[in-house]
Amino acid sequence: MFVKATTLYFTRRLFQRSTANEFDVISNNCVVIFSKTTCPYCKMAKNVFNEIGAKYKVIELDQHRDGRMLQEALAQMTGARTVPRVFVNGNCIGGGSDTKELHNQGKLVPLIEQCSTCPVKVDNQDSGSGHFK
Repeated sequence: MFVKATTLYFTRRLFQRSTANEFDVISNNCVVIFSKTTCPYCKMAKNVFNEIGAKYKVIELDQHRDGRMLQEALAQMTGARTVPRVFVNGNCIGGGSDTKELHNQGKLVPLIEQCSTCPVKVDNQDSGSGHFK
């Protein structure tokens, strides 16, 4: 179920005109959600992280200048072209339903706690740390 994000080298080769920040976001943030603003499953994934009070980085592909290329890169990395693509601690955990299921099974918070860059917070004040464009 987990796909190691170290396949980013492949993405960089395919899409050299994009900036390094667009690819390093997965390794520089504990939780990253590649999303589209109108997608209900994307909202489901974000709501799970909001409920547990975890900070996350969102990349809205439908608002990103290289959204199509990034979505193709995600398909190569994860084997799925659908959104959301949710990464925790550098690993793809799947989509919205997968994220919710991991949370319901009590497995999501331990994954987040393994990441030193994104501790689970007690409150939701700083949750959903914003968009990466």
